Amino acid sequence: MVNYVRRAAARTQAKAMLATLHRDHPGADARLTAGALRELRQWPGLDVRDVPDSRSGGCSVAGAYFAGTPAVIAVASSASLARRDFTALHEFGHHLQQTLVELMDVLLEQPDGGTALEDAACDAFAAEILLPDGLVDQHIAAAGPTADTAVALWRAGTASRMAACVKASERLPAPGHILLLDSGGSLAFAASHGLPPLRRGSDQSQVPTLSTALSARGRAEGRGRLAYRDGILGDELYLQTADMDGYLLVVAVTDSAPWKAFTPSARQAGPEPTGYICAHCGEDFTSYARACARCESAPCPDCGRCDCDRKVAERQCTTCFIVHPAAMFDGANSRCRDCA
Repeated sequence: MVNYVRRAAARTQAKAMLATLHRDHPGADARLTAGALRELRQWPGLDVRDVPDSRSGGCSVAGAYFAGTPAVIAVASSASLARRDFTALHEFGHHLQQTLVELMDVLLEQPDGGTALEDAACDAFAAEILLPDGLVDQHIAAAGPTADTAVALWRAGTASRMAACVKASERLPAPGHILLLDSGGSLAFAASHGLPPLRRGSDQSQVPTLSTALSARGRAEGRGRLAYRDGILGDELYLQTADMDGYLLVVAVTDSAPWKAFTPSARQAGPEPTGYICAHCGEDFTSYARACARCESAPCPDCGRCDCDRKVAERQCTTCFIVHPAAMFDGANSRCRDCA
């Protein structure tokens, strides 16, 4: 089974999360941009707590979400304010997806129950709040991010390094990662596109190009294979690095590296099919066909559809008996808004 989320699916879910904010809490996105922690500490039904790093959960960030009454968002107290804002928004993304039916329905359509999509959408949601697309356009060219332009994007605003990594990853021209390593080479954060995600805390210091960068004030270019668990190495990737005020930012792509004139695929010489999971019939399949530019999915050989015409989740009202989109219902209410 494919164990990663395509970028389009995470961004689509993040856009839906923003739409629910505009609908249910007009102006909240602007207040979250100005100060996420400050706004969320006043949010009804939420308890935002500062905790040591060791008590944070298993998300891609140093924080955790616990459903309940009230729901609890835990944020690592030792992090910078920008990182804590990003973490709080990430965990708030879990809250939205676990409490709003129209967002939950999208997750339940996934073969794994939505676990991978939910976490990726939380990162995309936090980055959308903190770094608008207009600002990203000013710093990252159409060819995609280099290590220097990704760092420049971060310096241009007040958002965290992690938010800049997520927005830069959305502009990668090929499968790859934007990584943030600490001074010892451990992975502090990863935003991945089209490749299995790397585990936070994994040691990347043995990758020769990254080892050079860690000992040479952040500057290095080359090719290498990143480390997964138990010493397993991933595909060979083009790597470029830059210093990010004490952290090492890494841009890693399979091909089309923006900093080189010619970068054939570093993965293998022959054609390689891409793996997909059909959003309609749930079948795993591989395909050599060109992916749809909008949803990044090839047509399913069984039902012939890509992800663009995904059926909108629907429910039947118990009063008027009309089948409405799930967005016409408030929470778990069995009656539509017209009848409620």
